[in-house]
Amino acid sequence: MNQLILQATLLELGLVRYTPAGLMALDLGLKHEGQALEAGRPRKVSMEIKAVAIGETAKRLQALGVGAEARFSGFLTNQRNGRGTIFHVTAVD
Repeated sequence: MNQLILQATLLELGLVRYTPAGLMALDLGLKHEGQALEAGRPRKVSMEIKAVAIGETAKRLQALGVGAEARFSGFLTNQRNGRGTIFHVTAVD
């Protein structure tokens, strides 16, 4: 199963574009900072990830604005050019 849930800050919003099907698409930058357990010990974790949202999810994220913190759910896939990974956000809480 390919599912990612990430508590993160909305770091950047790209320009609005539209898919061939006419759906709104929005590129995002997300940043997560927190702690995770590794080998039974806490570890500080900090990361940034590129993301994209389509349709109603894109509209909701645009309304939240840069600096908003939320729980992002979705899946990971390769970028179109095959260089790197992109997080497709399908829900925001």
